[in-house]
Amino acid sequence: MKIRKPSPQDYPKVSALLRQAFPGSTYEEKLFTNLHTNGKQLHEWVCIHTNKIIAYIAFSNAYAQKKVCGLHLAPLAVASQFQTQGIRDELLRFSLRQDVIKENTLFVLGAPHIYQPYGFEPCDMPLCPFDKQNTHFLSIRNKTTIQFTVGYEPEFRTGKGLPIDGSCKKKKRL
Repeated sequence: MKIRKPSPQDYPKVSALLRQAFPGSTYEEKLFTNLHTNGKQLHEWVCIHTNKIIAYIAFSNAYAQKKVCGLHLAPLAVASQFQTQGIRDELLRFSLRQDVIKENTLFVLGAPHIYQPYGFEPCDMPLCPFDKQNTHFLSIRNKTTIQFTVGYEPEFRTGKGLPIDGSCKKKKRL
């Protein structure tokens, strides 16, 4: 197994992985495609096994107004046939050791029991626009002392998926 940054030649394979890892949803694939098409800054890695992309993780900018205040972890996907083999753990731990990730506050909207073992803690501030109660909003190295609603890249709000109004539909998250 090898972890590396994806190349543009890998993008169709990552799109296919996202379709397979999130059956019934096109949100994650559209998000990936739109972030790349629009040239957004991403910190991303793929996991390769026998020359196949079996996992993907990305971090995009988080905003306080128009100023970058950290990074959002999303999406994180593992091919279904590898989901019980520790690949998510390996990829997530690898990414958390990278300098650019270690230097930033991290946010994730997901199942607390999945992300807390990696150091993510419940986040009271800032507010997540997609989870009005911040029930599934977690962070690492968050020293926020003022209340604001954290910003996402506009691509997170396009198409179907996370609603703009802040309500959070339960989705299967890794």
